[in-house]
Amino acid sequence: MNLRHAPFVPTDPGVRDYTEAQITALLGELHRRALPYGLLWGSAAPGETTLDGHTLVDFGKAPVSTLLNLLQLLIDLEGGARG
Repeated sequence: MNLRHAPFVPTDPGVRDYTEAQITALLGELHRRALPYGLLWGSAAPGETTLDGHTLVDFGKAPVSTLLNLLQLLIDLEGGARG
């Protein structure tokens, strides 16, 4: 897999700034990109829970960094399938 950048970690300062609307949009993109691979997270939603100022995504109470990393893996996978 050709990673274009290092994975996000839960303590990355940039992941603290995602709003609920942004997380909802990212989840929509994750759903769209994951569907062809049979990966479904129907109950995923921006969580109301935060941990040390980090908003959690409600699919197992994962940090936003997990959402970003999953999305990046799918983007990398799509790029590999094309090239």
